[in-house]
Amino acid sequence: EVQLVESGGGLVQAGGSLRFSCAASGFIFDDYAIGWFRQAPGKELEGVSAISNSDGSTVYKDSVKGRFTITSDNAKNTVYLQMTSLKPEDTAVYYCTANFHWGQGTQVTVSS
Repeated sequence: EVQLVESGGGLVQAGGSLRFSCAASGFIFDDYAIGWFRQAPGKELEGVSAISNSDGSTVYKDSVKGRFTITSDNAKNTVYLQMTSLKPEDTAVYYCTANFHWGQGTQVTVSS
């Protein structure tokens, strides 16, 4: 059974930092890319970042470039999203996704 378990959300002031983790199981981790999406209240789901576990290549949404960093620990089957210089517009529920499966979502609230 494929599982993606997220942790690390919370409430933070603007300019602060948070780190998410997404622990994956039930599939060959190295064969897939893992992505982070987010959905803000009243807005559509949008892609934030993704990493290929086969070659380590990464992509980022323009608005988070330079502030967010995605990394992968293949030995732990875990992907991390380090978020710095957070802004109120980063407030959303964040989801990790891989192999056509989604995590449960974790809330990030950035206060101004």
